Amino acid sequence: MFSLWGVHSSGVADANCTATQTSAVITGAEQTRQYLPILAHKRVAILANPTTIVGSKHLVDSLLTLGVNIVKVFGPEHGFRGNASNGTHVNDEKDPQTGLPVISLYGARRKPTAADLANVDIVIFDIQDVGCRFYTYINVLRDVMEGCAENNKELLIPDRPNPNGYLVDGPILDTQFKSGIGQFPIPIAHGMTIAEFAQMINGEQWLPDGKQCKLHIIPVKNYRHDMEYTLPVKPSPNLNTQQSILLYPSTCLFEGTALNHGRGTQYPFTILGSPALKGKYSFSYTPVSIPGMSESPLYKNELCYGLDLRNYDIQRLRKSKRICLDWMIELYKAYPEKEKFFDRTQSNQIGSIDGLAGVAAFKQQIIAGKSAEEIYQSWEPALSAYKTMRKKYLLYP
Repeated sequence: MFSLWGVHSSGVADANCTATQTSAVITGAEQTRQYLPILAHKRVAILANPTTIVGSKHLVDSLLTLGVNIVKVFGPEHGFRGNASNGTHVNDEKDPQTGLPVISLYGARRKPTAADLANVDIVIFDIQDVGCRFYTYINVLRDVMEGCAENNKELLIPDRPNPNGYLVDGPILDTQFKSGIGQFPIPIAHGMTIAEFAQMINGEQWLPDGKQCKLHIIPVKNYRHDMEYTLPVKPSPNLNTQQSILLYPSTCLFEGTALNHGRGTQYPFTILGSPALKGKYSFSYTPVSIPGMSESPLYKNELCYGLDLRNYDIQRLRKSKRICLDWMIELYKAYPEKEKFFDRTQSNQIGSIDGLAGVAAFKQQIIAGKSAEEIYQSWEPALSAYKTMRKKYLLYP
């Protein structure tokens, strides 16, 4: 167990975290004996969603069974039980299964208020991240840390593996493009677990006025950043397969284009297409309204043509340790009305290509016909500087 107050760790992993890849990964949440003493005799709030599990049981249910005094739950995007579509405003409610009050941090507020924390001694943050700047849970982490720091509350993070932990790539966010899908000066794929990222938030003083959050971290056992890790539960409604999770750092960029990227199907982030590509590609599909996933997808009920990446060999990405830009370059070249390729006026999705990429140059490079290698090179030396900074906060090899 690591307890941190306003500082980051030395970067040296616990001895149990250097085991071979064949050893079973044990998440922080599964190591209950490590953190039950921290929770003893305290009023506990927990930031949770359907990924907050211990074996086959939700951590909230498990802790209640063990006699932990949980007084409330905070819910992120998609809600505590994961029933809300992406970007949908989520209201406060009472959880029908436990009777606990659920305070939404994806509705009227983004961080816990003094009133929310008045009857709380410690907050648990335990949701599965996928290692991307535009995946909003790191924003929730920062907001919860800020609320805890402002109100002198402790934060316990039972850590979980990053399924894209091998990947550190992309342009560093230009702060002029700071938005709900990009809050930090980091690359698209940051290569950190939630607990490591929390240490970076403290260490780089990304909380207002240099505030520090008191952290208790339970590291994952037998985990390395470069190991293959299959999530036991989908992290959000549209990341519903391991393929979608591993393609996400590359294909989420298509949210900033005029292409549908699988929303409105059972294969989000693994298929790409548009009606405008008819005659260019033989693969086709039709997006439809799917409650809880995507209720108004781009090109709803229209036949789209494009790329099918459901069987793409992920080992190619792992070997390259790069975000794949080939699909963006190919589909831009194939798109008949190039002036509309980055036009999002037809879509109700959040985010422009500049916001997703984090820089203005990316769109211009695609339009100018730059090669993938030329674009990769443009991300330096800032990307290398980030990798050096990142090392200070790592808990795992």
